[in-house]
Amino acid sequence: MPLDASVKGRTFPPTAPYTVSRERLVEFAASTGATYDGGPAPATFPIVVAFAAMTALMRDPSVGIELHRVVHGEQRFLYTRPVVAGDELSATLTVETLRQIGGADIIGTRSEITDAGGLPVCTAYATLVHRGEGS
Repeated sequence: MPLDASVKGRTFPPTAPYTVSRERLVEFAASTGATYDGGPAPATFPIVVAFAAMTALMRDPSVGIELHRVVHGEQRFLYTRPVVAGDELSATLTVETLRQIGGADIIGTRSEITDAGGLPVCTAYATLVHRGEGS
């Protein structure tokens, strides 16, 4: 069953603050086959915070997403400034687009990632494909 069109344009509450530590940056870099040298976070590190926002969207019963039917289709980041150890980040997700193709919902999201002072750090864009029952 397709998602209700009213989810398009909806903004969800911000995620709980996530404290960026050197240890977390080292772990993240290692998980991607890289090393962390103590500078800015790896370019894809904000996925950690954006994923918490996407998970909240997918678990919201009013949206109707069945998690086992979701495939991550695309991810990109637009930076205002680099992420560094000591940052406390949260993400606020908005569903920007929603369309149905071949029985699947194509959900375009934008997560505004901000620091503890509410200043912008990064915008994470993602496309989620919610496969229909026959897919």
